[in-house]
Amino acid sequence: MSTPAESQGTPNHSREKDERLISRVERAYRFASLSSYTTGKRFSIRIIDLLFFILINFIGRTVRLNVEGIEHASAAGAGGALPIYCFWHDRILLSTWFWRRRGIIVMTSQSFDGEYIARFIQRFGYGAARGSSTRGGVTAIVEMVRLMRAGCPAAFTIDGPRGPRYVAKMGGIILAKKTGNPILPFNITPRHSLRVNSWDKLQIPYPFTKALVTIAPLIYVPSDANENVLNEKLDELQHSLDALVERGNEWRAGN
Repeated sequence: MSTPAESQGTPNHSREKDERLISRVERAYRFASLSSYTTGKRFSIRIIDLLFFILINFIGRTVRLNVEGIEHASAAGAGGALPIYCFWHDRILLSTWFWRRRGIIVMTSQSFDGEYIARFIQRFGYGAARGSSTRGGVTAIVEMVRLMRAGCPAAFTIDGPRGPRYVAKMGGIILAKKTGNPILPFNITPRHSLRVNSWDKLQIPYPFTKALVTIAPLIYVPSDANENVLNEKLDELQHSLDALVERGNEWRAGN
């Protein structure tokens, strides 16, 4: 039999746990402190953040989108599941616009670039989990697991933060295994765009152009998946995204 003190402690512990979870979710959607950056870098982060926000807002409002495979996105939420969106880093601008205001958590790197990216996506209703495949990645995956269990969908620029370009990494696969949620691969191909001279050859779509959104069938990862199964699922994700890019290129060439 529990003592009165023990009985009283149980709801208090539960309440504290709930409060920590609420705080964690709120933090993901709130701008992080810039106190660790120099004055010059703080100024640059704020300016670049606003420039990207204005650019995406303008381009997104003018681009005409065609969508293939929307039934896969609808299926992702069946039975209360939450999608894990996976896409290539160079498609981040239109992807941010297309999936806005869904509360999606995105892994962003603990870096100067990661900070301004976190800020402009937060302006579109996304959350940010700090980390990457190279710095703080394990911490960020743990945080994303917690946030998904709290009801937040997630997303990965699956070849980020620094490439190699168009080579899928394991982050989304691990998250799918840990949460039981399906991976939703997608791609967005603008008909006309500017390519930036960066590692990912970032695409900046021209205003008023057309773009094709292609969404692939869901990928599920078993909770008991071993290393071999995880690698098979990573190959499946790689092939899915490669096929989406090929479909987009065919569409662009035919228009």
